[in-house]
Amino acid sequence: MKNAIYFLIISAALLLSCAEKQESAKTETDSKSTYFDYSNSDDQNTGGIKMIPITTPKGTFKVWTKRMGNNPKMKVLLLHGGPGGTHEAFENFDGYLPNEEIEYIYYDQLDSYYSDKPNDSTLWTTEYFVEEVEQVRKALNLDKDNFYLLGQSWGGILAMEYALKYQDNLKGLIISNMMASAAEYQKYADEVLGPQLPPEIYKEIKEMEAKEDFDNPRYAELVMNYYYTEHILRKPVAEWPEFINRTFSHINPAIYIYMQGHSEFGMTGNATLKNWDVSKRLKEIKTPTLMIGGKYDTMDPKYMEWMSTEVQNGRSLTVNSGHISQYDDPENYFSGLIKFIKDVDDGSF
Repeated sequence: MKNAIYFLIISAALLLSCAEKQESAKTETDSKSTYFDYSNSDDQNTGGIKMIPITTPKGTFKVWTKRMGNNPKMKVLLLHGGPGGTHEAFENFDGYLPNEEIEYIYYDQLDSYYSDKPNDSTLWTTEYFVEEVEQVRKALNLDKDNFYLLGQSWGGILAMEYALKYQDNLKGLIISNMMASAAEYQKYADEVLGPQLPPEIYKEIKEMEAKEDFDNPRYAELVMNYYYTEHILRKPVAEWPEFINRTFSHINPAIYIYMQGHSEFGMTGNATLKNWDVSKRLKEIKTPTLMIGGKYDTMDPKYMEWMSTEVQNGRSLTVNSGHISQYDDPENYFSGLIKFIKDVDDGSF
């Protein structure tokens, strides 16, 4: 009798142990995130990279994209600066967005480093690039239920132009470090930032600009050490991170000069963006919008705040940074960005 009771106790204990293990395994499986699950996707074998064919008036070319993570409700397409910059300026997003399981997509625009380079200036227009973004959107299956568009610097110009034409495709819009008027950008550089430099340095820079002596190594030296370290990325040049230095080394100078110009104090000369201005059209944007400015940016932070009041559904975020806010003040930049994305997603914005 005792042996029978002992056998029953042992059997019950074994059954309970097996049940607990199965429940534990089930719980572990149920809680496992699918954020980094690329299985059965068409970009699994490339690690999220897609070379997307773009139809242009000059033929079909391919642009480089790379998907990071997987979230059907929150997908952020990143528009880099320049023009002619690269996605590399956003690489520290890897340190913040995955933890929140927000999907984001790196993307090099046509004639930027990782994409095809037809080097045809007839394609270097905001109108062309807006249509390129639209083709990228369709190829990546982005829509009004999941598509957030983030543009930084020149990418902010492109994002505003895209929203003004295709905002019905957007769930949220983020404009980072870009004013809505080239003239106001120029005015801020001339009247506020330039005069903050040591007078003798500013005088020497303006003299070289007047002579169009932009290839003079002295010009680059002064701009980098006195202007960039105050208003682009607020650290000594020797402390700039590798991914930012790599971004600058990969910039396409031809498209940059054609659209932005040589000068670092606004858009001057024959730059095609010199007269760009959508400030009076901001009121047309009804998409939930976040305007991000930097306290020490080349873009007037007060103007960025004003922009958030001009769109129909805006929010302002000013961080303690220069132009590259995502690296200069990542704590405030990413906490504000993440909150905006999630507020829009849950309907509390």
